Amino acid sequence: MSKTAFERYAPFIQEYIYRKQWTDLREVQVEACEAILDTDDHVIIASATASGKTEAAFFPILTSLYQNHPDTIGVMYIGPLKALINDQFERLSGLLEESYIPVWPWHGDVSQSVKKRALKEAQGVLQITPESLEALLMLHPGDATRLFSDLRFIIIDEIHALMGTDRGLQVLCLLSRLEKVASCKPRRVGLSATLYDYEPAMQFLAAGSNRKVRAVGIKHHQRTISLCAESFVLPDDPEEAEKVMQEYNDFLYENCHSKKCLIFTNSRSDAEKTIADMKEIALKKNERDVFYVHHGSVSAALRHEAESALRDSNGPTVAAATLTLELGIDIGDLDSTIQIGAPYSCASFVQRLGRSGRRSGKSQMMFLDVYEPSDRNPFEQMPWELLRAIAIIQLYLEERWVEPFELKAKPFSLLVHQTLSTLMTFGELSPSALARNVLMLPAFHSTVSQEEYRELLRHMLANDYLQRIEGGNIIVGLKGERVANHYSFYAVFQDEQAYRVHSQDGEIGTLDSCPIVGEVFILAGRTWKVRDVDEERKIIYVNPVKNNRIPSWKGSGGHIHTKIIRRIGQILREDIQYSYLQPKASQVIDDARFIAREAGILQKSIIPYAERSFYLCPWVGSKTLQTIKNLLACSLKDSLQIYSVFGGHHYLQITSDLSIAEFTDKLSKLQINFNDPDMVLPENQVPRVDKYDKMVPDELLRMAFLCNELDVKAAVEVLKGL
Repeated sequence: MSKTAFERYAPFIQEYIYRKQWTDLREVQVEACEAILDTDDHVIIASATASGKTEAAFFPILTSLYQNHPDTIGVMYIGPLKALINDQFERLSGLLEESYIPVWPWHGDVSQSVKKRALKEAQGVLQITPESLEALLMLHPGDATRLFSDLRFIIIDEIHALMGTDRGLQVLCLLSRLEKVASCKPRRVGLSATLYDYEPAMQFLAAGSNRKVRAVGIKHHQRTISLCAESFVLPDDPEEAEKVMQEYNDFLYENCHSKKCLIFTNSRSDAEKTIADMKEIALKKNERDVFYVHHGSVSAALRHEAESALRDSNGPTVAAATLTLELGIDIGDLDSTIQIGAPYSCASFVQRLGRSGRRSGKSQMMFLDVYEPSDRNPFEQMPWELLRAIAIIQLYLEERWVEPFELKAKPFSLLVHQTLSTLMTFGELSPSALARNVLMLPAFHSTVSQEEYRELLRHMLANDYLQRIEGGNIIVGLKGERVANHYSFYAVFQDEQAYRVHSQDGEIGTLDSCPIVGEVFILAGRTWKVRDVDEERKIIYVNPVKNNRIPSWKGSGGHIHTKIIRRIGQILREDIQYSYLQPKASQVIDDARFIAREAGILQKSIIPYAERSFYLCPWVGSKTLQTIKNLLACSLKDSLQIYSVFGGHHYLQITSDLSIAEFTDKLSKLQINFNDPDMVLPENQVPRVDKYDKMVPDELLRMAFLCNELDVKAAVEVLKGL
């Protein structure tokens, strides 16, 4: 046992460690103890999954509270998911049962009676989501003052999931508003399993505060990793393709049905289809159904059932999930994880890899790929999913690299949200006081100019989202009240206009679109037939039946970083045989290398394919390629005599009156105004990307699209380099 740290902990924590029969404290727990108890800094705790990060944060923090009791809530834990808060609530309740330090969960599913007790006692640890904190500050600032005036620590779990998102910027704004409302200066502690570059996370954690930040923990996963990847190629003949799909499903079944296993897919539809196929095989083999589905459109009760089965079952349990099980919900010690296709980012891969081997230290992950090559052009013959999987694996093995996060340059949608929320808190403010309160928040003080904010306020006033009262102060207008008083207002991410699906046993989940009466579909791994539809309440009533139609949901996988795309190019150039590739996957990569070399796509970025037409493949990430597409389809269209631009995932197909030599010559002399939205958008096009964009004036929205969604400088550099 590490006596130095252990002896500094409060007695009830020492007793907890004895009951757990720990023989030693982990390195990260010793480092965190020193950083939290011996300094006044913010702290980042970044270490591998199941390395004891939660205890590393709470042991010294609770010791500090035990030695010097605060007058109000002493610790606020911010979790990105209600399920994660519930999981941590159970863990902390066991730790604190003899310490007389209460733990209070606070989110949308927690009863009002529990919240009233928390307000009355106002002590201990409060666990809350960003959305519930928004509601508390906006609607009950007096309660926030009573709860947090002596707040000492704020713990932000899974901090990497917030960095670079509107929700993360919202959290930074809430922390600044909380400090002002409650007159407190709490220290911040961020937890993550996927940080390899501490500096951006440290800047994020410290935003809006004057404290220094120190990072503790181990930078690399100290665990054994077992990886394998297999590919199944679908032939043109339908009967042969069906045989290959059966072979694929049998292979997947044999590798999961007797284990505790998590299958990750990149879409909810794929998760449903995967489990439907596994259930069908189990039925044919007369074997036990151990299969579950876990994604955002499955009801909370059924998601909890899947989590409990994974965590508590002693036998085989298999769940197919999207990113909903990436984060650190305790689902026990898995035997393996399986990825269908490839994740879109290295960060996602690291998080998914860490779900297995949490206690054994041996992570196992299998990649399965099904692809149908096309002979139309060499790019459509590429096994892009398998190539991306290899690129991500190699970047992790070679460099421990994950994508850097970027703060949104022009967060105008969030600016609308925080303007309404601030006014709901104060009731009314003068224009100058409103600007001071909002523009000084960390999300805006270095990104939004005063003139841009004036333009936004004028627009919101003109459209009755805000109202100027006698004396010149500003209040929330009638249209603004309808928005701010709706339960969905507290979240800054987009709402899904979903239909709720109900059987006689309760809610099953949601669908993006409404099927007709009599239609059959799969949801939560079971098949349902529509019995009735309540359009007004958006409820679909169903009965269980046997069928296999998979519903589709909206959504995309996000951007792919340029470094991943360039690593794909390196894979096609090199002759390395990766040890984790199974025989069929190795053959697929060999074939792809041959095609790439024969077609010359590795030597040249522009490949002719017909008269006046050519392919453009500059080996850049999806954001840069989309910017190139916008430039060619908009401001450069006439000067480059372009008729059409298609594609956008890995390459573009361009038709132009210019020869390739003339085309590239003109590109080398490009003069682009990086700050002009007209360069990338048609004159009348106003993209609405974020939740409250409908309340933002058109010119600001065009600027937001230019700055947030595209990368003009990178695109112009690529085009000039052609």
